Amino acid sequence: MRNNFYWLAGIAFLACSLFLTACNEATEKPVKKNRPIHLVETTQIVQESVGLTQIRTGTLTPSREVKIYNQEEGAITEMPFYEGDRVKKNDVIVRLDDNILRANLARAQATHRKAKLDLQRIRDLYKKKLSSDEALNRSETELAIASAEVDMLTTRLGYTIIRSPINGIVSQRLSEPGNIAERYTHLLTISDHSTLITEVNVSELMVTHLKIDDNVTVTIDALGNEVFNGRISRIHPNLDPLTRRGTVEITLTPVPDGALPGQLCRVKFHTRTAKRLMIPFRALRRDVSGEYVYLLDGDRVKRTSVTSGLRIGEKIEVLQGLEAGQSIVTRGFLDLTDNKQVKDLSSAAGNAPAAEGNSQHGRD
Repeated sequence: MRNNFYWLAGIAFLACSLFLTACNEATEKPVKKNRPIHLVETTQIVQESVGLTQIRTGTLTPSREVKIYNQEEGAITEMPFYEGDRVKKNDVIVRLDDNILRANLARAQATHRKAKLDLQRIRDLYKKKLSSDEALNRSETELAIASAEVDMLTTRLGYTIIRSPINGIVSQRLSEPGNIAERYTHLLTISDHSTLITEVNVSELMVTHLKIDDNVTVTIDALGNEVFNGRISRIHPNLDPLTRRGTVEITLTPVPDGALPGQLCRVKFHTRTAKRLMIPFRALRRDVSGEYVYLLDGDRVKRTSVTSGLRIGEKIEVLQGLEAGQSIVTRGFLDLTDNKQVKDLSSAAGNAPAAEGNSQHGRD
């Protein structure tokens, strides 16, 4: 009986506790949670006077290199120059055996003399009406053929003596006296080392700022850190459609002591300074819709589409979409959306415009 009493009392106490708890929860007011303001850093857009500087690597090559081929076949009788020898224009660099050609030329000359005498005899008879028109025409044709044969053999005989077409250095010697040179055999290569050139590939954004005769500086790895002067001598008109790069030819003159074809060189391009609207590269965002930045508008940000240009160091040029004096977000992009309320933490020093007149290293 007593046990039942304690059991009923416990149930009553539990019921009262639950009732009081429910009443307290009903009387409590809900607490509003304040969302924190999004924190960002910004920078002010300024126009900077920027000159582009880019370094490209290339290989030195001779300004001219001539491969010598024989136009007449025969045994080589003379080949006096070796690799490294200097030759002057019109120096005899190869002689071929010409005995057979000289014999053929002598026979052709004899035939020519006979045809000439025969024609003179026929003309005399023709004047006396003792020869026909057909005989005169045949005699004139035979003389013309004989003259052509003499001219042809004289020309072929001239091909047995090969002269240097330029002043230069023998860079290849591919045969020796005594060898039989078939027609159009590569015998020698002569290089003009008075001027060295190199061709380098430049991005499409950079090549539009270059002009023929612009000055560049060149360093040659084999010669240390010494800087040499060069100039742009040619800009190829077409770009590679795959790499979007153009070819620029650099002339190095005078040739530095110790510079040789085949050496690695580094060409530094300097373009004239120009006013450019520059922003930090990290401020530029991209998605499937294109390029954009977050523009600070009071205490909110506005997503603004832009068109970028050259990347210069840690900055990038903006061609369209922004104006000097505006402020854009540079940090705090996580969960940042259009028209979101923000708080700018940038210090006054951080917003100060960059000094003008600096030259930047370009990347592409």
